[in-house]
Amino acid sequence: MFALTKKSDALGAIASTLCLIHCFVTPFIFVIQACTETCCSAEAGVPSWWLVLDYFFLSISFLAILWSTQKTSKNWMKLALWASWLLLVAVIVNERIDGIRIPQTLGYLPALLLIGLHIYNRKYCMCKEEEECCTNQ
Repeated sequence: MFALTKKSDALGAIASTLCLIHCFVTPFIFVIQACTETCCSAEAGVPSWWLVLDYFFLSISFLAILWSTQKTSKNWMKLALWASWLLLVAVIVNERIDGIRIPQTLGYLPALLLIGLHIYNRKYCMCKEEEECCTNQ
């Protein structure tokens, strides 16, 4: 577990990338619709396990952001990571409850933001092992 907390930005970037791929591939599942009624969500025509992946990726992203924000040296990075994650949650929940109609491509924005923020944080904002975190920047 300690190794994961040390590499939380890499984990977050990977999870966000997989989430983005998952979101991109989902419309193609609608086109194919090769599943039976027993494996599919009745309202979506998509396999139920595929819909669960949204929440799996959100959980991994939550942990990656939690760990990253404990080690980042920039307060603005903490805010940006959490804001991007909350936006991603809002987009996914909105889609599940069939709320406000938004373009599907707009849903990719928070995932792309998370990927970029994790990579930036890993490269420029992490505290060194031997020094104290300076979180007032």
